[in-house]
Amino acid sequence: MNLVRSELLKIRTTSAWWWLAIAAFLSIVLAFAFNAWVANETLNGNAEELGLGGDQASAPAQAANLYTSGQYLGLMFVMLIGILMVTNEFFHQTATTTFLATPRRTSVIVSKLVAASLLGFGFWLVTTVIDLVAGAVFLSANGHGTLLDEWAVQRALLLNLLAYAIWTVLGVGIGTLVTNQLGAVITAAVLYLVGTQVVGLLFVLLSQLLNSDAVIKWQVIWPAVASTVMVSEGETDFTPAWWVGALVLIGYAVVSGVAGVLITRRRDIS
Repeated sequence: MNLVRSELLKIRTTSAWWWLAIAAFLSIVLAFAFNAWVANETLNGNAEELGLGGDQASAPAQAANLYTSGQYLGLMFVMLIGILMVTNEFFHQTATTTFLATPRRTSVIVSKLVAASLLGFGFWLVTTVIDLVAGAVFLSANGHGTLLDEWAVQRALLLNLLAYAIWTVLGVGIGTLVTNQLGAVITAAVLYLVGTQVVGLLFVLLSQLLNSDAVIKWQVIWPAVASTVMVSEGETDFTPAWWVGALVLIGYAVVSGVAGVLITRRRDIS
């Protein structure tokens, strides 16, 4: 427990997480405005024009989308925090001191993983409160009520919490793999932002090559796509069921956590 408190103190004493928190807030504002427009158009009968249909065009699905606004960039920001929790040790040359003070390296990494998950929960809590307030006002003003009693909405909120926790864990795993702070941050951000678009394009091209739209569903193997699928309602020709995204993301978290522990235990720290 002391190690976890120490890790939380380390990240609180840096200014990076403040900048990331501000960026996350701005992303929520922009995402909510867009999702509110989509919900308004969809619930007013224009779902087909936006390419939505079935469960995804329902009021609960649109409410779930509103209440998880800002997830896409928010997850990237918590991933970067996880990266900084590890790479800060090497950037400020405190890694040797940390591992001398706590020779059991497994305990150090586990404490970072736990602390990262707690930070992910904190980010989720703040962003969700903002979304809940704004979303409830918007939906009620348009005559739909808050829809918070719908299981689809409740599930999206809970799985969004899981996504935030997992992405901080992924960040810790990336930080153990690439200890150079600048290199890790840039690589992770580019893979998240650009890589997601490239993966989507590749699967579209592959589906056309194989003449099968079902192939597009397999882009869920990319973690950023899995996060989006996990909080979405229903299954379409292009997206699998929510539980598929959840399983994929949990798998990444397990692999990342185990890899982080094993790499750190074998790395030469100097």
